[in-house]
Amino acid sequence: MRSDAMGLDEAPSETITAYRNLIFENIGFDDLLLAHPHDRELVEGITDLILETVISRKDYIVIASSSYPAEVVRSKFMKLNYSHIEYVLFCLERNTTKVNNIKKYLLAALFNAPSTIDGYYRAEVNHDMYGLA
Repeated sequence: MRSDAMGLDEAPSETITAYRNLIFENIGFDDLLLAHPHDRELVEGITDLILETVISRKDYIVIASSSYPAEVVRSKFMKLNYSHIEYVLFCLERNTTKVNNIKKYLLAALFNAPSTIDGYYRAEVNHDMYGLA
């Protein structure tokens, strides 16, 4: 990945590399690729999007039509882990509506993943267990 290809030429390459390595570690990048070999480009794209967002020099970042302080977004994105990325992949796979702007969609999904993952899986279990008790 080249920094200028993502519009990140203002950030020092050492900073980009350090954040990239930390993000890879946080999300278990290699394990994600093993678990999702057919989604390699998508996983790489998600990783690039996380990196781009984390090193953004903007004061505010717009997610789902709401403007958030960049530090809040950066903090949430740096806390993303393997489970969050799997959840986003799963939700994207099950989505049947037209996505007009995939970047905005993924930004919102990643931003909201830590807040919605538990409720989503609880609702899935409740649905699957309904009538079995």
